[in-house]
Amino acid sequence: MRPIPHLAVTLALTAAVGAGGYYLGHHRASESVPSAHATEAQRRILYWTDPMIPGYRSDKPGKSPMGMDLIPIYAGQTSAAAAGADVTIAPNVVDNLGVRTAEVLQGTLSRRIDTVGYVGYDEDTITSINTRAEGWVEKLGVKSAGDRVRAGQVLYQLFSPKLATAEREYLTALVSGSRGLIEASEQRLESLGFTAAQVRRLRQTRAVEDRVARHAGSDGVVTELGIREGAYVVPMTQVMRLADLRNVWVLAEVDESQAAAVKSGQDVEARFDAFPDRIWRGVVDYIYPDLSRITRTVKLRVRIPNPDQRLQPNMFAHIRMLAAPGRDVLYIPAQALIRTGTSQRVIVALGDGRFDVCPVEAGYQSGAEVQILKGLWSGARVVVSAQFMIDSEANVDAAALRLGAGKPGCTQAPTTPGRGVSGKGTPGDSIRGDSAGRPPGRGGVTAMPAQSLDAKAQQP
Repeated sequence: MRPIPHLAVTLALTAAVGAGGYYLGHHRASESVPSAHATEAQRRILYWTDPMIPGYRSDKPGKSPMGMDLIPIYAGQTSAAAAGADVTIAPNVVDNLGVRTAEVLQGTLSRRIDTVGYVGYDEDTITSINTRAEGWVEKLGVKSAGDRVRAGQVLYQLFSPKLATAEREYLTALVSGSRGLIEASEQRLESLGFTAAQVRRLRQTRAVEDRVARHAGSDGVVTELGIREGAYVVPMTQVMRLADLRNVWVLAEVDESQAAAVKSGQDVEARFDAFPDRIWRGVVDYIYPDLSRITRTVKLRVRIPNPDQRLQPNMFAHIRMLAAPGRDVLYIPAQALIRTGTSQRVIVALGDGRFDVCPVEAGYQSGAEVQILKGLWSGARVVVSAQFMIDSEANVDAAALRLGAGKPGCTQAPTTPGRGVSGKGTPGDSIRGDSAGRPPGRGGVTAMPAQSLDAKAQQP
């Protein structure tokens, strides 16, 4: 048999390799066609938008009304808008930020009003001491303002010729035996400031006293002292003023928004820096009828018993009042509410790092809670820490910011609650899960629940 030429063998092998390579290349190309089509569809542009103009869309590239280049949004692109939320944050970033949420509760909310004031004299007990005849003060029973006096204590002794003359007339009437003259003389003595006891003593001793003493009618404190020993006084001269400290006034002010909740006769608790371990109780005695144009507050006075007279005028007071509670109201922690000059809003957690910025209408605040009149639903979860950073992110990513009460996160429970955020839970729970992906409260990091208002109000 003739040997096969070397050149023929070489040509045969080359043809075989070429055919195999053609087959494999054609087969792989046919398999890669769907992937190429998928990539092309995934990168298909849906519309163009300007991040600085919320809700603005264009079907072609170009400039926005603000003069900015429009940015394309591709099919399948993950964004806050595509996720159905104002802001979407990666779970690890949420964990690092320490975002915590609290449940929107519905029920009875006490209306607690905290304010401050200062102690003043009970002006109903202030008396002005004047003479009823001119003369000279020869002896003072008190030396300075602030001195305490007891009932029956001598305040001063007055030398007055007019008083001595009235005493002599009374003695003359007694000698005459005329009933009418005696009664007229007694009335004259009383009009000049003689007490019934002084008149009886004069009738018994029949001796004219050159110096007539004036006694304190009750216990009190000298608030003003207008004369010194040896001073000449007339009826219009105010010798001193006395006040009783067994009851004191605390003058306080409440904000205009809280004025409607304050009523006369309302119970009040007061604490004083000088006695931090003690609580004084009193009532709202009077609400002043005018509103301060400068502070926009309403002034009121609280009457507080002070039997041991430990409270002194001008002491600083911390006042707490509990008005009629609201029934069946929505409320959230006050720290969750973001107040600006023109709006009020909260950050609602939807789960899986998604958040909605919801405009709300807040009502009254009671301690650490605030009433929500509009914009939330019971069982939602609002962000109570790091909410300002999330709100700032929503403002930066303005294309995703859709402030409006019509958003599902603001008006109703999410259809697919996310991890760590549900309609029910313990107030103050963290939305951070543990390493196994379990929601808070089941092994994750949680925060201590806030103490209820009723419990705090019952504490001394």
